[in-house]
Amino acid sequence: MHWEPLRSSPTFALRRHSRFVIADLIGAHRVLSTSARNGGQVEGVGHVINHQSCEGAGHASRFEVITKDGQEAYHDVVCAEVGVDPERAVVMGTAANVNYTAIHTASDLDVEVTAVVTAGVQTNAVCGGDPAAWRETPDGTVTVPPVAGTINTALLVNVPVSAAALARMAVTMTEGKTAALQRLAVPSCYSPDLATGTGTDQYCIAAPIEGRTPLTSASPHMKFGEIIGVAVREATLEALRWQNGLEASLTRGIFHALGRYGVKEATLLDDIAPLLDAADLELLRRNSKSAFFEPAVAAAAFALAAVADRARHGTLPSGVVADAMVSQAATLASGLAARPGEWPRYRSHLHAGDVSSVKVLALRALALGWSDKWRPR
Repeated sequence: MHWEPLRSSPTFALRRHSRFVIADLIGAHRVLSTSARNGGQVEGVGHVINHQSCEGAGHASRFEVITKDGQEAYHDVVCAEVGVDPERAVVMGTAANVNYTAIHTASDLDVEVTAVVTAGVQTNAVCGGDPAAWRETPDGTVTVPPVAGTINTALLVNVPVSAAALARMAVTMTEGKTAALQRLAVPSCYSPDLATGTGTDQYCIAAPIEGRTPLTSASPHMKFGEIIGVAVREATLEALRWQNGLEASLTRGIFHALGRYGVKEATLLDDIAPLLDAADLELLRRNSKSAFFEPAVAAAAFALAAVADRARHGTLPSGVVADAMVSQAATLASGLAARPGEWPRYRSHLHAGDVSSVKVLALRALALGWSDKWRPR
């Protein structure tokens, strides 16, 4: 096999070939992983393997290969294919294309964290990657000046980490991954909520056993935790950009904002047809992208979704929910119509109809704004 080198350091060498990406660990490492064989916390692992195990949909024949003799037997198949000792490897599988593997390294003094990711979608709260106020050094914990500002993850550290901190790294790593999904407002496929991961996420964390004094905390309050969050968040964002075409500017459409409430691109024109006359419907059909990706519409759609979320989670008293939702829908209508001065009229009109469903309210607002956009002023 011809292996393409991707990244190297004194503690690992990362390579790719075909459907496989392998991190060869240099020296003895402590590893924590979800691998079917050699999973959990182990020592003696020399190779971290991530591979495309199947296509994303309809690949029944490959699923049979993976499941027929069990995951541990499949582990051996994967290792044999790349010429690696199965007793010294951990394996992750994905339907994502490994050519879209994203790599991000973050560092603090002599501590370096590299995240290798494939991805297919009150006063103390912290998001993975937020600036931290503490740093752990061989001389103790010190404060630092404030600074400005399926998902498979291999997290490679260049210094020793205690067993407890290794376990905490899994938490901080997950928070970093979720922070990436939060930034992109990635929706769940199974509920109206925003996603925090996928049902098949896997990970491997590896840190050398020998070297400097082991780090004992991966909390996001520590600089070590911060750089874990940064590395994972940024690598996850990049992987999602390549695999799914997800980046901030492309998430501005009404479907991304309200898809989890039933406003779908595939059905919207049919859904809205009863609310528009034939000429307006045809004009919308011909100009749907500019209408549905209008920034003012997107802003109001995200606001409507946020109000609906807060209503579901009990943040808002039930007596104010309808009015709050109608207010956002009126903003949506006025944004699409490019008539901000008409907001009071739109709000009154929308209040007079069905406000029980986010989808129905959004459709009514879209129809109201579109039919008004080219009406003589």
